Amino acid sequence: MKNILPTLLAAAVLTACGNKKTETKVVENPTAAETNAPVETEKPNSDLKPAFEGQTRIAGVTTKTLYETKMLTDKLDRPWGIVALPDGRLLITEKEGTMRIVAKTGSVSEKIKGLPEVNDSGQGGLLGITLDPDFANNRMLYWTFSDKTKDGNLTAVAKGRLATDETKVENAMVIYRATPGYKGNLHYGGRILFDKNGYLVFSTGERSDLETRPQAQQLNSANGKILRITTDGKPAPGNPFAKTPNARPEIYSYGHRNVQGLAFHPETGDLWENEFGPLGGDELNLIQAGKNYGWPTITYGMEYSGDEIGSHIGQKEGLEQPVYYWDPVLSPSGMTFYTGTAVPEWNNNLFISGLSSTHIARLVVENNKVVGEERLLKEENQRFRDITQGTDGALYAVTDNGRLYRIGGK
Repeated sequence: MKNILPTLLAAAVLTACGNKKTETKVVENPTAAETNAPVETEKPNSDLKPAFEGQTRIAGVTTKTLYETKMLTDKLDRPWGIVALPDGRLLITEKEGTMRIVAKTGSVSEKIKGLPEVNDSGQGGLLGITLDPDFANNRMLYWTFSDKTKDGNLTAVAKGRLATDETKVENAMVIYRATPGYKGNLHYGGRILFDKNGYLVFSTGERSDLETRPQAQQLNSANGKILRITTDGKPAPGNPFAKTPNARPEIYSYGHRNVQGLAFHPETGDLWENEFGPLGGDELNLIQAGKNYGWPTITYGMEYSGDEIGSHIGQKEGLEQPVYYWDPVLSPSGMTFYTGTAVPEWNNNLFISGLSSTHIARLVVENNKVVGEERLLKEENQRFRDITQGTDGALYAVTDNGRLYRIGGK
């Protein structure tokens, strides 16, 4: 049964913003009711059954509060990561290796110079970005990118100071390289955050190919992992494998395919991640230190050819289950929890950028379980790459086509 989510466009105006256009849509669902039908109606790719009720295809929900969607600009060049500056402007990475600052009006800065060269072939490039917790005083930035070394491409972490005039990054340096390198251009992971203790948490992919997949299970490889390091690139104190022989002490969790989203829950402080599955099997995971999240031993997906993966099992003792999974895929990328006040029913909901699915997924999470799902901005037909919350409490999302959206109260 098709899930019908009636949407009324209460207003649509075009407002000149310099030499750009800003499209505003005020969205209201005055008669919408929650339904027991899931928003996903397509046939799954895999015949594997979920481990528990509600692990996939949860009931659809609909936002009832009036909110506004505004396209601030469409002049970005393949944006990948987005973070809010203290004054409310948005700092955005572009895949080719540049950064830009976008004002609340939608005006886009010139390219910020001084960054290390990136390899932007395939899925590589300038990737995730985060601000130092003391950015207001030290102006330090930390970012991930695909680095080309003599042994192949790899995910690297760099840091540098955003110059006072904002034209360049000063004293940029690479502080960590996720070895071993590989002569491929897929699955770099690349999201990065600071934890509450001031350490960097970031993701890597297992580099996609059959020969590299096993590295997700190998503790002597940095690929297919969530890693935790200091701002100098050293393993963070208290990591789970610090005393394990032949293990990388920077590893925080393992058994990951290609982690594209990281977020800390605003109340519990728990670390959540999403990762690309193969054909079906995109996952949302609650991350615990030292745990094994299963790839490629278990997965709810299939090979892109339609063939089975490994033993074709979704569950195995000792391997963690995803809190939620999608089949067909969402193609999840950046994500964030909502803590604003303009749309109260969104409080502590998780918002995930969808690429091939061309929508933003809103997940209602209660007691570490997904209890509702909604698709937002589907009508925009965009590949949503990253999403964050601004200093004004609104959500801001970038797309592969170079757009920046503001989603929230008027």
